[in-house]
Amino acid sequence: MIRLHRLDDHLPDRFPDPRHALVEPNGLLAFGGDLSPQRLLNAYAHGIFPWFNDGEPILWWSPDPRCVFLTDDLRPNRSLRRALKDKAWQISVDRAFRQVMHACAAPRPGQFGTWISKDMIEAYSRLHDMGFAHSVEVWDQERLIGGIYGVSTGRLFCGESMFSAESGGSKLALCALAALLRDWECPLIDAQVSNPHLLGLGAVEIPREVFLRQVSVLVAEPLDARCWKDIPIVPAQRVLESGGFGP
Repeated sequence: MIRLHRLDDHLPDRFPDPRHALVEPNGLLAFGGDLSPQRLLNAYAHGIFPWFNDGEPILWWSPDPRCVFLTDDLRPNRSLRRALKDKAWQISVDRAFRQVMHACAAPRPGQFGTWISKDMIEAYSRLHDMGFAHSVEVWDQERLIGGIYGVSTGRLFCGESMFSAESGGSKLALCALAALLRDWECPLIDAQVSNPHLLGLGAVEIPREVFLRQVSVLVAEPLDARCWKDIPIVPAQRVLESGGFGP
């Protein structure tokens, strides 16, 4: 009989095998522990992520199937290029990490509360300061209108959340992130739990076993930390037209 595992507060490097996660709710693996950098990085390195509402115990998940974006397939499509062809937007990287997190935490229409609590913002901001969490931002002059953030470990990028204050903002941020990762030979973005919106953006579902095998390979392949440093702000049209950050 499979039962939910309680994490030891003093052993941040210990997680149960993700294959032992519950079937219902899909992927629930463990509860408890904390959001320390060591525990979070260890979780992502084993295909596990935290997801819980404010005021609840920390819950850890590894669903089957897993939702991912393949960076080689994630490029601006014709409709996005047409919709944004007259926009003088710009794209930056790691210029407004906390601002992106706060924007992602803002409740959507019809949604009450958010899982991106103050504790989550502080935990991922620590990872950002350490060079493990990153954001891509979309700007209309000085106004932040779209963005995405997540955790980078080895050649694996684990997407956490994205937002859009203008139509196309989050899609553009996602395509820009994919362009960077493609240049660095990072083949996928973990999107965690499937939903119609993600699938409509081009995400695909793969068996958890396949995902875990890919994770074990990707996290063991180091990515030069300088990749994320001092990336210039570029016109959105460059990403829309070339599919990348290059000229």
